Amino acid sequence: MKLKQRMLQAGTALSFLLMASCGSNESKETAKEPLLKEETVNYTGDSTTMNGFVVYDEAIEGARPAVLVVPEWWGLNDYGKMRARELAKLGYIALAVDMYGNGKTADNPDSAGAFATPFYQNPAMAKARLEAAITKIKSYTQTDTANIAAIGYCFGGAMVLNTARMGIDLKGVVSFHGNLIGTPLNKDLLKSQILVCHGGSDPFVPAEEAAKFKLQMDSAGITYTFKEYADATHAFTNPNATAMGEKFKIPIKYNAAADTASWNDMKAFFSTLFGK
Repeated sequence: MKLKQRMLQAGTALSFLLMASCGSNESKETAKEPLLKEETVNYTGDSTTMNGFVVYDEAIEGARPAVLVVPEWWGLNDYGKMRARELAKLGYIALAVDMYGNGKTADNPDSAGAFATPFYQNPAMAKARLEAAITKIKSYTQTDTANIAAIGYCFGGAMVLNTARMGIDLKGVVSFHGNLIGTPLNKDLLKSQILVCHGGSDPFVPAEEAAKFKLQMDSAGITYTFKEYADATHAFTNPNATAMGEKFKIPIKYNAAADTASWNDMKAFFSTLFGK
């Protein structure tokens, strides 16, 4: 009798383990890997043709928030496209923006400075080109047109802040190691929530500039989020920054800890911004 009970108990335990195993396998089978769809897209703004890069996860059904990626002053290179892919893996549709037009990129600081300077001198041109990118991303059925944001790196960070202060129609903007002072702030024009991810040791955006930005925002009574990462210098999110800094003798350097922390801060910001 006791032997029979033990056999029954063993059989029950085995059945439970088999069911649990099947359930585990079923979960693994139903978990979908990202199926990224990538394409180079042409669009026009202020009579200039831009060659952007769009990517989204085809495994996701329906519309989802969109994020523009505004690159560093080098132009739309592999780094900007990599960030767009990472956003797509998070469930967004991303458009890496060709700010300079015609796919133009720089391979040295002199050329990069020459390409970027007109956008600082004429912020309206930057706004027009970002608005053209917004129009393009809205044309995708995968885009939730009520939920569009932008992130920018270095030059791109300055551009998203400048255009936000000019009233561009973006729900939120994130600046990674970008210049903080540029266009005048008009509280009545501002439509975007703002996250700044700043390197605490950035010689291009010193503590005085950060303090001036905070004073500008605080004086206007604007709510914003400012994250500072200790020991992070300029371009701290770009794994290629250290080599580029050494090559051209400029004070830029990758910081893995700050890169990870700032990306996580962006994810939390978007989670709140988009409500998902």
